[in-house]
Amino acid sequence: MKNRIKEFRNRLKMTQEDLANSAKVRRETIVFLEQGKYNPSLQLAHDVALALGSTVDEIFIFEDR
Repeated sequence: MKNRIKEFRNRLKMTQEDLANSAKVRRETIVFLEQGKYNPSLQLAHDVALALGSTVDEIFIFEDR
């Protein structure tokens, strides 16, 4: 799954730490999400999208295999 977390985060001039605090996760989680090394739970995807003022559909790109 690809995502646009870094793009949206940069638009808002947020650091990874800022986003992590807003989504109530560790900064490392945001790093792994941005690198595509971690697929979030639906709850985490929702929390990240909310923290970025967006929707899950705008942030996360689901690809068919």
